Amino acid sequence: MDNRWCTACGAAFLPRAQAPHQSYCAEPACQRERRRLWQKAKRRSDPDYLENQIQAQRAWVERNPDYWAAYRERNPGYTAQNRADQRGRNAKRRISKIAKMDASPAAPVLDAGIYELRPLDKETFAKMGVWTVQLTVLSASSA
Repeated sequence: MDNRWCTACGAAFLPRAQAPHQSYCAEPACQRERRRLWQKAKRRSDPDYLENQIQAQRAWVERNPDYWAAYRERNPGYTAQNRADQRGRNAKRRISKIAKMDASPAAPVLDAGIYELRPLDKETFAKMGVWTVQLTVLSASSA
């Protein structure tokens, strides 16, 4: 059997005879990456698997309620780095445009003229301050 290139690390490896389509080497980091990608795909394609993972995570959190507080206490460097990263994320968020409830996308340019706006459905509104209307051209100017 010929050598292959590991999908994760790029190193050459000899695949096992029992796994002729093997694409990851035996290095623990590469196997973790293979497993991580498989789980990600499985969560996307199998709603039962996703729900089981969510339930298992909730159960773990219930059994270990003080884990993160203890972790932060044992790892002050992690806490400091996380705070610095969060300040950066907050600054980036302030710079970018934030969508507002009453913001509208740029409307298409209409020809000059007189239009009638008539509500299509007076009973149902999808959003606060938004109307669904029918536009009828009453007269158009010839520019």
